[in-house]
Amino acid sequence: MMGDEIQEYFKTGLEVAKEAGERVKTDFYKIKKIEMKENYADLVTETDKAVEDLIMLRLSKKYPSHKFIGEETVSAGGHCELTVDPTWIIDPIDGTTNFVHGIPHTCISIGLAVNKQIVAGIVHAPVLGETYTAIKGHGAFCNDDKLSVSAIQELKRGVVIIEGGTSRVPEVLDPKISNVKSIIENCHGVRAYGSAAINMCFVARGTHAAYLEHGIHVWDIAAGKLIVEEAGGVVCDPCGDTLDLMNRRVLAACNKEVAGQISKITTNISLERD
Repeated sequence: MMGDEIQEYFKTGLEVAKEAGERVKTDFYKIKKIEMKENYADLVTETDKAVEDLIMLRLSKKYPSHKFIGEETVSAGGHCELTVDPTWIIDPIDGTTNFVHGIPHTCISIGLAVNKQIVAGIVHAPVLGETYTAIKGHGAFCNDDKLSVSAIQELKRGVVIIEGGTSRVPEVLDPKISNVKSIIENCHGVRAYGSAAINMCFVARGTHAAYLEHGIHVWDIAAGKLIVEEAGGVVCDPCGDTLDLMNRRVLAACNKEVAGQISKITTNISLERD
C-alpha cells in the first residue's frame, strides 16, 4: 500500500474522530445512561454505542472493502480478528468510567492496521482539547507539536502509569497489586489516568517514563502503540517479548532500558486473548 493512500486514510480518520469528538464533548456534561458489561466496574453508555456507530458508518461508507474491530461491536458478540486487510480498530470512548464520572481523561482512539501492522493512529481527547496523531515513519504529534519520549535511562528517575483495570478476580487483581508495589519501590511515583490510549500518549510526550497494564484490549492500544513508537519509545509485552496486539497486556516505555527494568520486577499475567 502506497504512502499517499495511508495519508488519505489518516486524513479521513482524523476528520471522523473530530466529528465524533463533538458528540463526546456534548454528552460529557449530561446525565449518562449507564449499563454494565462483564461486571459492575466494566461500564458502557449510550454515547459509546452511538459514537462507534457514527465512526463505523462514516468510514465504511467511504471504504466499503475495509474491515473493522470496534469495542462495542465485539462486546455485543461481533467478530474480533486482525487480518492482512486494511482494518480500523476503534475505541469510541476510551476511559468510559472517567466519562461517566465527569473526569476529562477520556478519548476516541482509532488505529488503522494494514498487513497486521499499525500504520496510522489517532487519539482525540475532546474535553482535554488534545489530539495525538501518528503516521508510520512520519513522527508523532499532539495538536501541532512534535512528540518525543523521555530521555531518562533509569526507572528510578521516572513516573510510571499503572492501572488496576476492571477485573475483580483475585488471581488477576492480586498480582496487579503486587506489581504496583514493585513499581512504587523503584520509581519517583505512579499514576493512573483511566484511559489506556491517553496513558500511552503521555509516555509519547515524555512526561511519563512508562505505562504498564494487564487486561486491556486491542482497541485500547492500537493507536497509542504507533504514537509511542513514532515518538521514539518502545511498546512490548510486559515480559519483554514482541507485543501481540491481541494478548491483552502492554508495556510502553521511553526506551528498552526502562522497559527491561520494569519487566524484571513485575509479574506477567495471562488473560483470555481478544
